[in-house]
Amino acid sequence: MVKAVVLGAAGGIGQPLSLLLKNSPLVSELSLYDVVNTPGVAADLSHIATPAKVTGYLPADDGLKKALTDADIVVIPAGIPRKPGMTRDDLFKINAGIVKGLIQGIAENCPRAFILIISNPVNSTVPIAAEVLRKNKCFDPTRLFGVTSLDVVRAQTFVSEIVGESDPRKFTVPVVGGHSGETIVPLLSQTQPPVTIPSDKIRGLIKRIQFGGDEVVEAKGGAGSATLSMAFAGFRFAESVIKITKGEKGIVEPTFIYLAGVEGGEDVRKVTGLDFFAVPVELGPNGAAKARNPLEKATAEEKELINVCKTGLSQNIAKGVEFVAASAKL
Repeated sequence: MVKAVVLGAAGGIGQPLSLLLKNSPLVSELSLYDVVNTPGVAADLSHIATPAKVTGYLPADDGLKKALTDADIVVIPAGIPRKPGMTRDDLFKINAGIVKGLIQGIAENCPRAFILIISNPVNSTVPIAAEVLRKNKCFDPTRLFGVTSLDVVRAQTFVSEIVGESDPRKFTVPVVGGHSGETIVPLLSQTQPPVTIPSDKIRGLIKRIQFGGDEVVEAKGGAGSATLSMAFAGFRFAESVIKITKGEKGIVEPTFIYLAGVEGGEDVRKVTGLDFFAVPVELGPNGAAKARNPLEKATAEEKELINVCKTGLSQNIAKGVEFVAASAKL
């Protein structure tokens, strides 16, 4: 029996993510929560002929508590998109506040659940989650994940297009760092099976992986962002986490983690000087079992990208930690 919870289930990512989870044979109970429309989304999904029982909750009548009680895995795509006239700082404060409140709910109702954070900016929301859990004395770094899978999915897809492979799933492309812009570092030299990218296309490929979200926003005429691909990537990671609870072994997924709390993470921390960083992580029955360090094998050009990444990521992490500290003083 696996109870999966989606917080932000009525949104652009939440609905397709919930659909994918409802269709998964690994999920026996699907609990949905959002501030609007959740009962309708739940009713719609409940008509699908798969075993998972679906329930939907709103904030009223302890909805968050009911949604989270007995949860095994919680996926958080909650948040709002940037609107006209809204600064990035305005957006950060709103989404940071949303995530902080939801994590508090997790700490109170299902502190041992696996927590998968999709809500942007992941580089800051994961540190926010860690700080809230720490204050509630229930922070387990092996169970807190920032979902960076979309960067990997894009890398697989874009590499396949260049080399002429019809099935992107044949490639494994390590993507490290963070989950926005130049903090995203694809280690193309470590692609498996090995590929040869024409030298005149490498820079463009890296930029496309880093800023693939802009491509989607532009294609949608500014009326939306990467919701469907993010839902797919989020589900893929969630399914991997559920599989390890069922005893499956050998699953490795890149994810944004608190390095010092995961075996092997300290080696990455010594190289980067950062507390949080996305690296390939071997998953085990209790969560993140071992972090792998692909940084030493990076090429000189990739190490330059990592240096740029570290500067931006350091600021993002600090912003998340400072947000929680400032909130506590209010």
